Amino acid sequence: MSDLGYSTSLTFKKFRNSNGPIIDIRSEREFAQGHWPESINVPLLNNHERSLVGITYKNKGSLIAIKEGLKLIYPKLPQLKETIEELNKSININCDESLRVYCWRGGLRSKCVVWFSNQLGINAVQLNGGYKGYRRWVLEQFKKEWPLKIIGGRTGTGKTDLLLALEKRNVHIIDLEGLANHRGSSFGSLGLPSQPTSEHFENLIAESLSKFNKNAPSNEGIWVEDENPTLGKCRVPNDLYKQMKNSPVIEIVRSKNERLKRLIEIYGVHPQSKLEEATIRIRKRLGHQRTQLAIKAIKEKDWERACLEMLHYYDKCYDYQLKKNSYNEKGRSCRAK
Repeated sequence: MSDLGYSTSLTFKKFRNSNGPIIDIRSEREFAQGHWPESINVPLLNNHERSLVGITYKNKGSLIAIKEGLKLIYPKLPQLKETIEELNKSININCDESLRVYCWRGGLRSKCVVWFSNQLGINAVQLNGGYKGYRRWVLEQFKKEWPLKIIGGRTGTGKTDLLLALEKRNVHIIDLEGLANHRGSSFGSLGLPSQPTSEHFENLIAESLSKFNKNAPSNEGIWVEDENPTLGKCRVPNDLYKQMKNSPVIEIVRSKNERLKRLIEIYGVHPQSKLEEATIRIRKRLGHQRTQLAIKAIKEKDWERACLEMLHYYDKCYDYQLKKNSYNEKGRSCRAK
């Protein structure tokens, strides 16, 4: 590997605008923390091996750490060859596609894989600056001004349903709850996959924002559901959240009976134990008496009574937020039934 210095390194813009599979060769833990959403994880070093190389680098310097890393990588080359060749099958050479590879900083790990791919006669390019550069791009997206329009309303008014209906009409939306795998309340994670990290949540939002085409015929701005700054363990980026709070809002209004029916459809299918756990999590805010009434209703499968107890709390929260936010003159523009 004497000519390891050879590689095709692309700037972020060129890398992003090129075509072909994106390969994240960082460890599983790094990938789980956050990654380019379209990327495939092919760890060059696993979590333990990366830790060993890091300790060697700290105690013995970069040269010895590199040698130790190469020793760990060498036995994996047959499997890496097989993986690269399999990924290469999806490449359309006529469309000038390549394997796109990145690591943390665009250093030796991605350089090794690009070199190895090229030795196999497979086109591969490296992201200059690596995932660290990608994260800079992500954070820059939230500082831009976006034409946001907010869908507001009390719990159970069907805000998410309306948002998804707009998407079917080719209106650009950001489904924050969908990206976070959380509906925003104590009951918000029921029936949904595990949540991404806040870092990866940011990556998903940035990618969704980047797809907005202001020149599209169907351009009506970017529609987003009114949310709290946190959705479970995911946090809406502060710069974006500030824009949301200063954007026009349409408030959806439905009768309490309509809201109850919708909430029963969503939450009545879940195990009673999970519903009780979610209720207990907000017992301090719900109050002892209302908590006991709600749990009793859940045990008796009296979903309407259980939802009524919850709505009392969530409606109070909604009214409080309206007063607290005090939208500016661009704010709460109209109500829709």
